[in-house]
Amino acid sequence: MIAFSDAYNIVMSSCFNTGTEPVSFADSLNRVLAEDVRADRDIPPFNRAAVDGYACSSSDLGKTLTVKGLIKAGEMPLFKIEEGECCKIMTGAIVPDGADFVFMVEDSQEIRPGKVKYTGKTLKNNISFKGEDIKQGDIVLKKGTIIKPQDIAVLASVGHVTVEVSCKPFVGVISTGDELVEPDEKPQPAEIRNSNAWQLLAQIERTGGRAKYYGIAPDNEDITYEIISEAIAENDIVILTGGVSMGDYDFVQDVLKRAGVTILFNQVRVQPGKPTTFGKHKGGVVFALPGNPVSCFVQFEVLVRPFIYKMCGAGWKPLTHPVPMADGYERKSAERAAWVPVRITDDYKAEPVEYHGSAHITAMPYADGLVFMEPGVKVIEKDEIVQVRYINL
Repeated sequence: MIAFSDAYNIVMSSCFNTGTEPVSFADSLNRVLAEDVRADRDIPPFNRAAVDGYACSSSDLGKTLTVKGLIKAGEMPLFKIEEGECCKIMTGAIVPDGADFVFMVEDSQEIRPGKVKYTGKTLKNNISFKGEDIKQGDIVLKKGTIIKPQDIAVLASVGHVTVEVSCKPFVGVISTGDELVEPDEKPQPAEIRNSNAWQLLAQIERTGGRAKYYGIAPDNEDITYEIISEAIAENDIVILTGGVSMGDYDFVQDVLKRAGVTILFNQVRVQPGKPTTFGKHKGGVVFALPGNPVSCFVQFEVLVRPFIYKMCGAGWKPLTHPVPMADGYERKSAERAAWVPVRITDDYKAEPVEYHGSAHITAMPYADGLVFMEPGVKVIEKDEIVQVRYINL
């Protein structure tokens, strides 16, 4: 049995990449940038009016000005502003030569038709100057960025319509155990519906992997070997659930070795998730996660998810935040580290969810995050500050 920190380091040091591919920027959401993206021109590309109003020389403020014309967004000015002149201008339009100030319509007074005067008190010029946001050639998005909707807007603004991204890793998912049936089947008295596989498929999709489900492997070594061998041959990562504890039918580790997998660890000093197993083979890696659904969910979040992001070159860190505990929390044993599911209360405190153990699947929908407890720490006091690792982002 190894410490969780050692397990994490072994997993992360086993990362490899799967190459890159070009995709349309419109299809790049949640993909990982494999290149720096640079601006193809200054942003803004010209001196731009930030409000609807009148453009003039700041030296003429306070004078009655002659309105020379109108400039709309998207058209080139056909005149220059001279002394004693201004022009009406729309938000986003090019500020004409000779003008260095735009005052809002609300700060103007029409003296008579064609004549206006500035009546405001602020000296804010209301101009976004050329290149004040970004200069041509500047990096606007960095390699390793997980592309968000706002990043797609940036890609569009610089005309970067084909984006080089990391290839999605292929991830195979296998559930094990004769007690499992699929969700659309009615379980017999000794059976349960398979939830782990469908939970994992969703977690993989959220993380940016390309998942393939291989079904339920029965409690038969030869059939399990065939399914695992097929998944290993077709995927960069294989994730199994169940069959990794110490029961008579928990033979997954033996089957993995038979399939050419070198086991790097098979027990972690953590709860939930003690029987988590990890191994490597010449074409990729295998995670064998516990069959209990909470253990399976948590160990994916803290081991598999960061592994996939690192494979893709993402500069990802889990979102954590210091939060006071709403109440004191005490666990029965402190021999292992622990990930404690918590929810965030309305007054922004961390409250452990009602949680009866790693098989309590209906506890997790109420959890917003996890709190890590080191081995030897048995109690968290009320109002003690803890780091909440969010799981719903």
